[in-house]
Amino acid sequence: MENKKNKKSGGSTVEIVRELAQPLCDELGLFLWDVRFEKEGTTWYLKVLIDKDGGVDMDDCEAFSRPFNTILDEEDPISQSYVFEVGSPGLARELKRPEHFECCIGDELRVRLIREKDGEKEFIGELLSYEKGKITVMKRGEEAPTDVELSECAFVKLCDDEGLFDE
Repeated sequence: MENKKNKKSGGSTVEIVRELAQPLCDELGLFLWDVRFEKEGTTWYLKVLIDKDGGVDMDDCEAFSRPFNTILDEEDPISQSYVFEVGSPGLARELKRPEHFECCIGDELRVRLIREKDGEKEFIGELLSYEKGKITVMKRGEEAPTDVELSECAFVKLCDDEGLFDE
């Protein structure tokens, strides 16, 4: 659905939408994974990614999108036309925010470094801890954990073992 909105002042579009979406996610028992406002070709997309234990389905997306579309209409946070989408962050979701790392401790990650370090640029390992922009990972086949600064990472994603070195 296309919307034409008048952006309100104070904070980025993503921050404003995140603040609007969080109470509804809490009410519906959903985890607000990410909010993206990005241009693809000539079209702007507002993407709200939600999750819950056991994963989300179309009913969850609909239960969120209908009332949130009303909230967007009432609050009017975006000045240009855009397409609003709600979905799951997917199996190989990217971890960006502190709460992403905190809720994924014990999960396997795929880490790609910006620059090669110790002869490797990408690896898989279990997330052992997260603290202030640094993760500790037990790499597959290693006996000692490795600390990685997030500022050194091109991305950190949950590992789905598919297409490990494709991107």
